[in-house]
Amino acid sequence: MNPLPILRSIPSHASRVSVIALHAFTQLVRMKVFYFLGFFAVILIASNFFNLPQHEGPESAGVNILRSIKSWSLGAMTLFSVVLSIVATALLLPKDVEDRTLYTILAKPVPRLDYLAGKLIGVLLLIFVSLALMDILMTVILHLRTNMVLADQVAAAEARGWPAGDIQILKSDILAQGPTASLQGAVFSVFLRSTIIASLALLISTFSSSTLFTTIISFLIYFIGHFQADARAAYFSQEAGTSDGWFTKMISLLVALILPDFQIFNVIDAVIEGQVMPVLILGKLTLIGLFYAVFYVIASWFIFAKKEF
Repeated sequence: MNPLPILRSIPSHASRVSVIALHAFTQLVRMKVFYFLGFFAVILIASNFFNLPQHEGPESAGVNILRSIKSWSLGAMTLFSVVLSIVATALLLPKDVEDRTLYTILAKPVPRLDYLAGKLIGVLLLIFVSLALMDILMTVILHLRTNMVLADQVAAAEARGWPAGDIQILKSDILAQGPTASLQGAVFSVFLRSTIIASLALLISTFSSSTLFTTIISFLIYFIGHFQADARAAYFSQEAGTSDGWFTKMISLLVALILPDFQIFNVIDAVIEGQVMPVLILGKLTLIGLFYAVFYVIASWFIFAKKEF
């Protein structure tokens, strides 16, 4: 088989995908989804002044404020990315059918895989830009607040006559709660999770004619994915020692393939507590995100290729 025709066609495929992605991105921007960024800014500013009851002592007050800022920020990012990845993806295909844009695109002709990939990339581009803006806002506020907390806590510790070693430990604890590489890894993990969800919503939208159905099923699978690991572990514990162990493993593998385990993204909680996210964990999450995105897009293509418009 001569690979030259395939290699020569790559630029044309990339060009079509980029045009469709930019069009999808523009469509979503016109829906004014960026208004959520204003809501995020309000949440972030409010969390900056929201103080939880303290029980450990005055030296922990500043650290808990920084944790609160990270918790509120990452929580808002997760909510925004999940809702946008599902709703935006569920809207794009039906809207193109309603506006008859889909007929024009496919009549050119544009390969259906290019069309699906472009739509998904457009959604992910919007999510990426939104998360980047929210990340910048969070990092700036967290950096300023970290410096304030650090100065106040060090001054208070010196006034109490703390040893230099204890003051250094206090500084390290406070800086661990500020902007770190692990915090950026947590934001990227939010994006990876939204990549999986958007790809799944794309798959559902290819065989569903209802935006509402696509949205509901996508949210349902998202919530089921948070309990998949627990249910699988409980099932295996009940089936331990039975003769059909291989069958249960195959069923478990099939379920894991169709329904992602979103519990693996709970490493974000450890980052909020100031722990370091290992590079291997982030690499694993990246590979999982890419696997599900490719798997769902290919499955969407098989279904979409057989549809008549």
